[in-house]
Amino acid sequence: MNLQRYHRLKAEVTELDRMLADMSETDIIDRMSVQARIDDVEAELAAMGDSVKEPNRARLTFRGKPVVGSHGIYAEFGAACINTFACAVNSLAARMSDSPVPTGTEPNRGDSRLLITGTALGSFGFELEESRWEGVSPFDETSSVELAIEKVRILMEASLGSDDDLVEAASGVGKPVLGYLRDFLNIMADYGAVCALEFKEKTFRFKDVGDVRKSIERLKEYSIIEKEEKLSGVFQGVLPRRRTFEFRIADTGEIISGKVGGKIMDANVINEYIGKNVTITIHTTHVGVGIPRYILLEIIDEEK
Repeated sequence: MNLQRYHRLKAEVTELDRMLADMSETDIIDRMSVQARIDDVEAELAAMGDSVKEPNRARLTFRGKPVVGSHGIYAEFGAACINTFACAVNSLAARMSDSPVPTGTEPNRGDSRLLITGTALGSFGFELEESRWEGVSPFDETSSVELAIEKVRILMEASLGSDDDLVEAASGVGKPVLGYLRDFLNIMADYGAVCALEFKEKTFRFKDVGDVRKSIERLKEYSIIEKEEKLSGVFQGVLPRRRTFEFRIADTGEIISGKVGGKIMDANVINEYIGKNVTITIHTTHVGVGIPRYILLEIIDEEK
């Protein structure tokens, strides 16, 4: 499905509708011509319907002191929680779509917002949906919002797991996202509440407030160590489709492996440097005794 064609047709219908509204009722021939084109465009859009997917939806529900059965939730608690959760998802989605490599600064998140579309009954909470009016693809493609919601679920789950689980989940996320997530958890802990996140047939839930406090401690800045550094050495290999690389460090002889960052559009370019002495810039994420995770940011050819 041609996404650009879809957007052009949608824009054309909007413009044609505006033209038709501005035309005089006496301009019969012109009105018939414009209406005929509208019918043609809408027919083509309708034919695309089978390829258009439903927007991704998630359920964020709460239990605890701020929740009054299935009747309601304290407004100040609900507003604060949903705001910080949405900020975490929106910031991460923007990072994934615009600049997936951590930079320490928060990217523009205007194109990756969440909508509240209803309340989730049972344990009271909210139905959330990705916005189709903010640049999200309507076709059967994985959106940055979809990836971000799933990543937040994995992060919360990993915060109660091993160091390796957490370093894998936190790699490439960046400090702003982790900060929003900690804020979200702190609000729950302060109010004596827990949450459950349901997304794409998977659910993560905190058992009790103790779990929430444990998650906060694991996500603190001193627990997750991130840094950028330059290393000299030789590439040992690359798997372009998986976007993974191996690199032997000149000083120590250690071989490290990691992911190729988004700033390197074509991972195949690494094949040009195999056997050459190069300097690379990498982003490292480390948690406790877990194995560090590496993201390749830049290649500097020392022989040029």
